[in-house]
Amino acid sequence: MLKLKYLFNNVDLAEMLVRNWELDERSPDVFTTYRISSNATYSFQFNGKTQFLRFAPTSEKYRENLLAELDFISYLRSKEYGVLETVGSKSGNELMEVQTPWGEYYASVFKQVPGVPISETDLNDHIIFSYGKSLGKLHRLSSEYQPVRSKRQSFSDVLTSIETFLIDLPHETLALKETTLLQDYFQSIPKSKNNFGLIHYDFEYDNVFYDAKSQSCYAIDFDDAMYHWFVMDIEQTLDSLQDCILPKLFQEKKECFLDGYRTEFKIEDDMMELLPAFRRFADLYGYVRILRSTEDQWNHEPDWLVGLRGRLMEAMKNKSRYFGMDL
Repeated sequence: MLKLKYLFNNVDLAEMLVRNWELDERSPDVFTTYRISSNATYSFQFNGKTQFLRFAPTSEKYRENLLAELDFISYLRSKEYGVLETVGSKSGNELMEVQTPWGEYYASVFKQVPGVPISETDLNDHIIFSYGKSLGKLHRLSSEYQPVRSKRQSFSDVLTSIETFLIDLPHETLALKETTLLQDYFQSIPKSKNNFGLIHYDFEYDNVFYDAKSQSCYAIDFDDAMYHWFVMDIEQTLDSLQDCILPKLFQEKKECFLDGYRTEFKIEDDMMELLPAFRRFADLYGYVRILRSTEDQWNHEPDWLVGLRGRLMEAMKNKSRYFGMDL
């Protein structure tokens, strides 16, 4: 999540950045929709088709991670995996670094993928099975992947970064203890090409689209991808599904998802038993991202920002409920 000061709609900035790509000039309004969270994303038209401008301040991102993300997407497309497609700028670059009156920004453009988000379907067994199959195929391809230019960060890099951030915050002793617990715990888990590799990390129902025509899934938003155990993706995905599936149906849908996954890639039973530990990682990472995002405060904040801050504080409370407990 970006710092709160970057969550404001800035159409002038977005228009300045998007001019580095081709776009339709017929409409007086360049953008049709926008969303700001870990990045700012604005939709626009080119040749009558929807594309998405994604950008963030260079202070919020690592260039090597962004290049590695684009490399991984290119690799997946070369293997005919359902994934978003990048668009080269007028200068032929997938990633632009642009100086603006608001600072320096990284920007990329992606084509819209077919279909609708998984959350907007009826979540029938065929769709859930396809959803699981898509994640299994992603992990199978990841197990064979060798980076070309840059390498994404790992879970260990994330924990080190969290430790560095927390160590100077005297009121975050429990979060720091949780970081140390996870660092020690993960050292005991074996790694192999069958259980560890580059994961999506955010394979949630709003980042995976189901296309009824091809009856297959397309993944977007690899911004959080990292090297981790593959079951981290499984835990994140199943956790998100609980938001849109009735509790009495969840176990059945979970098994359907895992059946689809297993058609593409094996799940080791002993790794599935570790899912609670991976939930702890996700909670800690989410907690610290919110903490970092909200550390700045201003007088006379608008009502929407006050409301957002309140919801984020509640989310932090939920994510920290197991901090410091034995794993």
